[in-house]
Amino acid sequence: MKLVGKLRVCATPIGNLEDITLRVLQALREADLIAAEDTRHTRKLLSAYEIHRPLTSYHEHNKKAKGQEIANKIAEGATVVLVSDAGLPGISDPGEELVGLCIERGLLVEVLPGPSASLTALVLSGLPTSRFVFEGFLPRQKKAYRERLEELAKEERTMILYESPHRVKATLQDLQKLLGDQRPVALIRELTKKFEEVRRGTIGSLLEAMTEPIKGECTLVVGGSPKEQEHLIAQSYDEESLSELLFQEIEAFMAEGIDHKEALKKGAHKLGLPKREAYRLKLLYEEKKKYQGDGSDPSP
Repeated sequence: MKLVGKLRVCATPIGNLEDITLRVLQALREADLIAAEDTRHTRKLLSAYEIHRPLTSYHEHNKKAKGQEIANKIAEGATVVLVSDAGLPGISDPGEELVGLCIERGLLVEVLPGPSASLTALVLSGLPTSRFVFEGFLPRQKKAYRERLEELAKEERTMILYESPHRVKATLQDLQKLLGDQRPVALIRELTKKFEEVRRGTIGSLLEAMTEPIKGECTLVVGGSPKEQEHLIAQSYDEESLSELLFQEIEAFMAEGIDHKEALKKGAHKLGLPKREAYRLKLLYEEKKKYQGDGSDPSP
């Protein structure tokens, strides 16, 4: 009789070892092989529950070769348990590729749910949970990083970001430049651990309170853009009044030391205006002021 192997994707604790599920413990005990992101880290978990099964490493740097090797074992009838350092494999880690490879080869895949840093942080943040987007770690390349932040500035859903403690302040500062001081945010660190901490407020207030270095794994939950409200602002004014309001916003941003081009962009975003429309209204206002200055009538 042909043996039927499978990949069992198992969620593991994100901090507190007691958060592991009974199903995952049973899966670990029954595994022919456990594929771990960091075998040293996983050994601590297995030791805590007196589980002794073969371990192999599967991580970002060996995922192609090791993924094929693991898939071959499953094809031969082995049951392989995939775990990451914390949480559900396949989220911000190379588990995604192994799951895809097994599905591509027609191998069985089973997911055993459990702890999740992103969803735990989302609920704990107190921000809207009905619609949200998980961004994970932002790109490290400067251009891609900047482009992603610009995309997020328009995002209406609550955003979940992962960030390292030594970069989290700089990321908040960059978010501040694009989203402004008043966007609601929660900084959550050391989830489920002894020193778990939640800081809630606005981007500006959190940055002001960061007087000491942050320690521990961090999750940022950022409120979405109030785009619908912004469009209501724009729609409640006639063209002439809206052009004046836009120019006031531009002048206010420039008073903060922001250059004219960026001030126009921020003013347009605040009022919910497309770039081209904002530029047209700016020209309309400048033309009006020009004619007022020389006593002419701008009307045709």
